[in-house]
Amino acid sequence: MRTFTRIPAVAVAGALALTTLTACGDNSTSASDGKNDKVKIMVGGLDKVIYLPAMLTERLGYFKDEGVSVQLLTEPAGVQAETALVSGDVQGTVGFYDHTLDLQVKGKQVESVVQFSQAPGEVEIVSNQAADDIKSPKDFKGRKLGVTGIGSSTDFLTKYLAVNNGVQTSQFTPVAVGAGQTFISALQQGSIQGGMTTDPTVATILDKKLGKILIDMRTPEGSRQALGGLYPSSSLYMQTEWVNSHKDTVQKLANAFVKTLKWMSTHSADEIAAKMPADYAQGGGTALYAQAIKNTLPMFTTDGVMPADGPATVERVLKAFNPNLKNAEVDLDKTYTTEFVKKAG
Repeated sequence: MRTFTRIPAVAVAGALALTTLTACGDNSTSASDGKNDKVKIMVGGLDKVIYLPAMLTERLGYFKDEGVSVQLLTEPAGVQAETALVSGDVQGTVGFYDHTLDLQVKGKQVESVVQFSQAPGEVEIVSNQAADDIKSPKDFKGRKLGVTGIGSSTDFLTKYLAVNNGVQTSQFTPVAVGAGQTFISALQQGSIQGGMTTDPTVATILDKKLGKILIDMRTPEGSRQALGGLYPSSSLYMQTEWVNSHKDTVQKLANAFVKTLKWMSTHSADEIAAKMPADYAQGGGTALYAQAIKNTLPMFTTDGVMPADGPATVERVLKAFNPNLKNAEVDLDKTYTTEFVKKAG
């Protein structure tokens, strides 16, 4: 069994430039003792609506109800959250499922244990100045397009949309601009002509009339139209070795997250927004934040179960542009498990 190094929260912050939010006070997380229900989870942006179940589960008290102490950490991009998992600084990551395929071909066995969503929840935005010239991904050629980070899922999806529409990845420039205000500033200043982001950033851009939606993948229908099928995205994924040696702890996490997904399916966007930290609205106000949640809610599953055809869609999308995956054999059955969510259900 792999033993993870204990790293104090301050040291992790210095090494990874992350922000720490503690769900349950104790920072002395240990992943080497299967009986110790303390877990660090890195989130690829805690204030993003696509990852809303992470903080909502804490706010609803479901981690505490299950008897598991969870320390939530945040990074602005999913690729940085992935790095924290692989390095052993955290035991779980809330990020896009597609990283499990990318990591497998790199020799790292990681699996989704709770599938939060069945669509990307992402939106391709273009600035008002570029809207007349960028009417589809066919017009990405020669453009600077914002992504949360190079190697992130927004980077993956942008490249797929380009390649699928006849534009090679070398013919446009992805620019790492994060999300929230950094994305908005890049769009305003013209350092990007468009980019892929999520709510509440999308809602803020539209409210301030700074850009327009080019492609909307916040719903299953939008995912099918843009990507040819359901695209499972936000999830709790963990190293398979750790999952297999800490099944009781993983089951408690699955129980908590599935309860949250069910709660979300029976409550309004206003009720969900009221449970979240006030600063997650990114300055847009409660009403705008609730609208952002409402626009994104269709992406979420109600039971945490992987959509049947979802992994195959993700594999097809990634192989369209990723040279590491194009000719690689991917064992999709090893990229996710439904063992825990089915018991939780």
